[in-house]
Amino acid sequence: MITEDQAQVHQDTTTSSTGQPAGRNDNHRLATMFKIARILAAEHDLDRMVPQLLSCLIDTLAAADAGVLMLYASVEGILTVRAAQGYDLDAFRQIRLAPGESMTGKAFLTGQAELYATPETTAAAMDNMTPPNRAIFARAASGVTKPLSAVVLPLITNQTRVGVLLLENLHQPCSFTPDDLTFLKPIADLLALSIENTRLREELEAVRSLSEANRLKAEVISTLAHELRTPLTSIKGYSTALLMEEASFGPETQREFLQIIDEECDVLQDLIHDLLESSIIDAGFLKLEVQPVLLSRLAMAATEEFSHVSQRHRFVVDFPPRVPVVDADPRRVTQVLRNLLDNAVKYSPDGGLIVVRGEVREREVVVSVADQGEGIAPEHLNRLFEKFFRIKSGLGRHVVGTGLGLPIARTIVESHGGRIWAESQLGRGTTLSFTIPFTPASQEPSQEAKDE
Repeated sequence: MITEDQAQVHQDTTTSSTGQPAGRNDNHRLATMFKIARILAAEHDLDRMVPQLLSCLIDTLAAADAGVLMLYASVEGILTVRAAQGYDLDAFRQIRLAPGESMTGKAFLTGQAELYATPETTAAAMDNMTPPNRAIFARAASGVTKPLSAVVLPLITNQTRVGVLLLENLHQPCSFTPDDLTFLKPIADLLALSIENTRLREELEAVRSLSEANRLKAEVISTLAHELRTPLTSIKGYSTALLMEEASFGPETQREFLQIIDEECDVLQDLIHDLLESSIIDAGFLKLEVQPVLLSRLAMAATEEFSHVSQRHRFVVDFPPRVPVVDADPRRVTQVLRNLLDNAVKYSPDGGLIVVRGEVREREVVVSVADQGEGIAPEHLNRLFEKFFRIKSGLGRHVVGTGLGLPIARTIVESHGGRIWAESQLGRGTTLSFTIPFTPASQEPSQEAKDE
């Protein structure tokens, strides 16, 4: 119940000839409370919750034609519009009210609900609005008559002032009554509590997200430092040995040391390349140079390259005789194939068969790379294409890499309008597949494909 010291009624000496309008019956107000409770239970985002609450009140309260809900920004010390109905919301968002300014600022400063029954009292309450805010209000209210009566309720919870609820009537003076204030006060308390809880929840989520981001950053830096240190240690060790004046190495040993240094430099180069590629993609600078491409030819070239690198594995390329020409960037698609082949080699350390297979479907070509390695646990499949995610080898063996190869491959494939996914069983190998779409006009293969 609102007492006289909690709510003030502002009227001049003129009274309405028709008297106060009859209040809503208890059943209608109870239904309004239920609607508000459903909104509060269903929505936990302020940008969705606040406009729905304001709309519900205006739709169900007979005296209300328009309204504004303002929240207090404690850092700036001002009230800003979070929702508005009956006004231009985009224009209203620019307004910045100080505590004590206009109807809403006064209610916020005093912590008291206010009823302005006539146009005169309403205009007087808005008289101290600053010129910039008055100009913004005029733009927001373009085509809308000035309020003829209004109610303003501060939103307060646990002695904390959260904001202000303003409801206005644009057609008839003395539309709002003290009975409306009595009805709206518990609703305002409920709004204040829900808004504050939502804000606290958002702040908690932000803190958690920041903490998780810092944890991931530290983990990434640790991983990259380890991955870079390993080849650098080998390079430093073998180069120092070769430079020792007191040691003498034969030509075969020197060649072996230089070969190891060369291989470790390649590892470093690949790591740095992945980091640079990931940065380019994150910055939105990935560019495709699309041209007619035969995926079977790209697959043959990439597989031939890996067959010289890994002597433990046998490579097979299996494409149908008639493969459509697709529009793609050959350099980027080759990069995808290399990443998938590199993954297959790394996670099948004991060798075995690696099959690069092509399949023509209705409007896409599917390319898959299958190995006979350790396989991937089901809980890791969904995370396989996340940046920096690394699968620990089941054999306790460290696998060199940044965890960026597959995420980069996913971005390239999706930029072509395709899809990429993984299928695997522990101990039975993994198949990584991607698609490149083609148009029906490109279904006829080129002469090179026929010759193959």
